[in-house]
Amino acid sequence: MMAEAGAGGPRLAELLALGRRLWDELEASTEPSSGAPAVQDKVRQGLDALQRAAAMVTQLELFSENEELEEIASADLKFMLLPALLGALTLKQVDLSRRREHLENAREHFLRFLKLCRNYGLGSFQLPPGTSGGEEESGSPSGPRDPAQPNLVAMAMSRTAKIERYKQKKELENKLASMSSSVESGTADEDQIREFYILQIQKWIGTSLEEIESIDQELVILKSRDAARQAPAGPRGPSRPARAPVKPFILTRDAAQARVFGAGYPGLPTMTVDDWYEQRRKQGIVSAPQRVPAGASEEEMQKQQQETAEEEDDEEALRKARDWDDWKDTHPRGYGNRHNMG
Repeated sequence: MMAEAGAGGPRLAELLALGRRLWDELEASTEPSSGAPAVQDKVRQGLDALQRAAAMVTQLELFSENEELEEIASADLKFMLLPALLGALTLKQVDLSRRREHLENAREHFLRFLKLCRNYGLGSFQLPPGTSGGEEESGSPSGPRDPAQPNLVAMAMSRTAKIERYKQKKELENKLASMSSSVESGTADEDQIREFYILQIQKWIGTSLEEIESIDQELVILKSRDAARQAPAGPRGPSRPARAPVKPFILTRDAAQARVFGAGYPGLPTMTVDDWYEQRRKQGIVSAPQRVPAGASEEEMQKQQQETAEEEDDEEALRKARDWDDWKDTHPRGYGNRHNMG
């Protein structure tokens, strides 16, 4: 297998190195926006290089389900990272119209990487729920479960797994940092090179599990949004009945004033206050006075009587004000003043 990789090795190794270098540059980038043209150019170049490398790995049949980890050459272990790198770069695409497609493609890349690692016994982990082979080892009882009821055991296990993965990630980063200089300089022996690549694979196992969890959460949101857009718009509540347009008119105190004003403006109808109130009451705009229902308590009756008395007081005050206005209309200012006449 190493000879086959060596025949096309330089080209395959160059493609992997290019994709890995572009990924590292994107992670260390200080661009304020991930949608900047320079950033997206690197994403496209990295995806192209890694996709070509993945096609070559498939053609060379570097990995097989029927072999053990010890049968893989140390120099070929790094090519196991191709699906994980493809998933990570796929997530960096920013085309919102294809966001759901990118998420699903990235999830497939990460799952392919996890299944490959699991076949070779690399790392102790469980595949995400809903994937082939993930349900059997989840430890949850079979049978339907109400989605509205939270699985507290699964939540506790997930939290514990996250904490453990975080600790392992820090330990792996420290080990990789101490070994990277010797591997890159070519001074490391084969055992060190093998250990270095296996540590990298284990680090990306944790990253892939975290990314799949985030992808699943975002997919739920996107699917709910798409369903809401496709759902027909229902009624937003009872509509108000349309009111008939009100014609202009002159409001007077009584019928006498209506005749006076009506004579001067024959084209404009007149209406007394009582007529106007009665018309509005029929239209349902002004409510009728409330009455005390039968069997009401004494307190309610006293309250209603008090309100009625206040209304009567208001009517009496209104009547006096109207009489005073009528008196002023028929008596000029100073009428009846007999004092200071000289």
